[in-house]
Amino acid sequence: MSRNFVYGLVRFVFVLFCAVAGLYLTYHIASLTYPFIIGLVLAYVINPLVRFIEKGIRLPRGFSVFVSILIVFGALIAILTILISELISGIDYLLLIVPTKFAHLVNMVEVYFTSSILPWYEGIATKFDRLDHNSQSTIIENVKAISQNLAEQGQHLLRAILLGITATITYLPNIVTTLVFSMLATFFISKDWDRLKNLTDNLMPERAKDGSKVVSTNLQFALIGFVKAQLTLITYTAVIVLLGLLILRVPYAITLAVIIGVVDLLPYLGTGFVFVPWIVYLFFTGDTSLAVWLLGLYGIVLIQRQIMEPRVMASSIGLDPLATLIAVFVGFQLFGFIGLMVGPLFLVIINALWDAKVLQDIWYFIKGEKAI
Repeated sequence: MSRNFVYGLVRFVFVLFCAVAGLYLTYHIASLTYPFIIGLVLAYVINPLVRFIEKGIRLPRGFSVFVSILIVFGALIAILTILISELISGIDYLLLIVPTKFAHLVNMVEVYFTSSILPWYEGIATKFDRLDHNSQSTIIENVKAISQNLAEQGQHLLRAILLGITATITYLPNIVTTLVFSMLATFFISKDWDRLKNLTDNLMPERAKDGSKVVSTNLQFALIGFVKAQLTLITYTAVIVLLGLLILRVPYAITLAVIIGVVDLLPYLGTGFVFVPWIVYLFFTGDTSLAVWLLGLYGIVLIQRQIMEPRVMASSIGLDPLATLIAVFVGFQLFGFIGLMVGPLFLVIINALWDAKVLQDIWYFIKGEKAI
């Protein structure tokens, strides 16, 4: 074994140790300072608006930050108010028709029970009475075991729901505290943005400064691209659903399209969270024609999502479609729903480090060669 190989192996272990230790420290530091990280991100997002108000209207920096925060959050509150008002009107409509539909559904279940389930049960009971005592005892014990298992599963599910509700209520003060600190951090970071940027530039070496600019530019492009991609995908979904519901003349098509577009972001469930119960209900209530059309619309939405997602993600983030598809799949397999975002983000970081020649420098260090 040559000396160069041993030194290279030692340097590789050293780089690996530094990477793992860096990730570990970053995670724990972020878990303690996440309100300020949120504030930094928000300050970065509103900085163009702050600079426009500061330079264009010639207001003091602090007042420009305050006005920008009011504008951004005022716009968000206005959008939420419009959506909520539309949802409330849709819910009022549902409250009018659901009792009638539910009564019709109960009546259909009663008819189905008396015409199908009851005769089947009577036949099973007659056959059961003809069995010997041992067979009857075995069947009863199995039924009891199944019932006990179902009861335990139901208790576990109910306990999990109650614990989730309790945890959410308990966490509300922490959410409010995080929101307050994040807003304060946003204000102060944005107010001193130029000073903090100059301080960071002065502390960083020139080589690291050049690399960090490339990495930050790529990550900025990827972050904006990811948000744009998600908005594009749910917009496609909402528009397709809206057109389909308008053609089918479904009441409150806009409300339903917005809801379905939003739930398209849910893990695993997606648009099926609304479509599947709706279609099943229509089949049970006898509205087979509308159920079939909605099933076709659901299929179209699923197909367009699968086709468009890799392309939109790749074009928005600036990555190869195949590499993006692999990153999404591997991330999903490793981390579940979060992996759908972690996979492409990891690929973006690798690409940014490659463009900044950080990976090349690390490789030269491991090999013991001077970087070109």
